[in-house]
Amino acid sequence: MPLYEYVCPQCDTRFEKLRPMTDGVEAQCPRCSTPARRVISLFAAFTRGEAGESRAVAGGGCACSAGGACGCAGE
Repeated sequence: MPLYEYVCPQCDTRFEKLRPMTDGVEAQCPRCSTPARRVISLFAAFTRGEAGESRAVAGGGCACSAGGACGCAGE
């Protein structure tokens, strides 16, 4: 089950929820009970090289989900 991130339009609370992919794009805010919309979450993926060093998987040092297409590669 994927972990989705939400932002409440009423109180600006950011929260995460484990939900099936078939569920809707809204979730109830735990603070004020207002329906909150799902937002795009950024994440980083790392792997270990042969020598044990940690390195970003998402293209050229980019740590976002755009795989280097976001322009942060090389920062």
